[in-house]
Amino acid sequence: MSAFPALQLDHITHRFGERMALDAVSLSVATGEIFGLLGPNGGGKTTLFRLIATLLPLQKGTIRLFDTDVTANPATARRQLGVTFQSPSVDGKLTVAENLTHQGQLYGLHGRVLAHAIERVLSALGLTDRRRDLVDTLSGGLKRRVEIAKSLLHSPRFLLLDEPSTGLDPGARFDLWEVLTRLQRDDGVTVLVTTHLMEEAEHCDRLAILDRGRLVAAGTPAELRQSLGGDCITIRTAEPSQLAARVEEHFHIAPRVLTDSIRLEHPAALDLLRDLAAAFPNEIAAISLSKPTLEDVFIDRTGHRFWDTETHG
Repeated sequence: MSAFPALQLDHITHRFGERMALDAVSLSVATGEIFGLLGPNGGGKTTLFRLIATLLPLQKGTIRLFDTDVTANPATARRQLGVTFQSPSVDGKLTVAENLTHQGQLYGLHGRVLAHAIERVLSALGLTDRRRDLVDTLSGGLKRRVEIAKSLLHSPRFLLLDEPSTGLDPGARFDLWEVLTRLQRDDGVTVLVTTHLMEEAEHCDRLAILDRGRLVAAGTPAELRQSLGGDCITIRTAEPSQLAARVEEHFHIAPRVLTDSIRLEHPAALDLLRDLAAAFPNEIAAISLSKPTLEDVFIDRTGHRFWDTETHG
C-alpha cells in the first residue's frame, strides 16, 4: 500500500464566469480502489475530471496524484495517468492494432517496447483475437475496450474514465466492469469513473456524490444507503406541500417535498406506511415502501430528485 493516497483533492473551487462549477470540493481516493464520482449532468463531474486530467488550469485548491502536485508537475502527473474520454477517440478506419500503435508512438514507445505493450493490453482487455479487425466493425462494448487499451499502453498507475458506460447495452456494461475489476485486482490499477448511472455507481468501492458543484456525500454504497436510518416511503399526491405539512403536524416527521410526491425514511417504515394510509386516505394517490437506494441518498442530501435540475458541467 502506498504511503500516499492515489488522489487527494483539497478545496477545489472552479468558476466559469458567474457560474460556480465546483465549490470547495475535497476528497481522497485510496490506492488500488475503484472510486466513483456520481452526479447528474451539471453536478461538476466533468469539470473535476478535466482538472484531474490536467486539461483545465486549477483556479483554487490543490490536486495531488500519488506524491505529485498536479499543478506544479503536470508532466509527471500525466505519466501516471491513463485517461479514457466519454467521446470516442479511436479511428474506425484503422485496425485495433493500428490504433494502439499510433497511440503508443504518442507516448514515445517504439520497437519491441511498443510491441510488448500492445500485446499486454490486448491480453488484459480480451482483444487479442481482434487485433486485425477494423474498429468500425466492432460492437460498442469492444470499441470501449479499445479506448481503455489505448489509455493503458504506458502502464499508468491511475485510470481515469469519463462516463465509461455511455451508449453501451447492459451486457457490454457488465463486461466493461469485469475488465475494470480485473485491472484493479491483477495490475493494482487505481480507477476513478464519473457516472450518472446509479447501477454503475453500485460497482464502486467508494463514491463521492456531487450536486451543483458541491460534494454532498461520500462513502461506500452500503454506508450511504444505511445512513438514511430506515426504509423509504414515497407518497404520490396532487398537493405535495399541503400533505407534507399535515404529515408533519400529525406525525411530527418532516417529509421532503418533490414535484408530485413526498418522501421520508423511518426505522419502522412498514408501521408508519399503514398509519399514513389510514390517516390520509383521500389525499394519497399512491404509496410505496422500498429499501434505500443511492437516489434516496441523493434526495436526502439535496432535497430534489437526481434529474430535476440539470445544467451543463
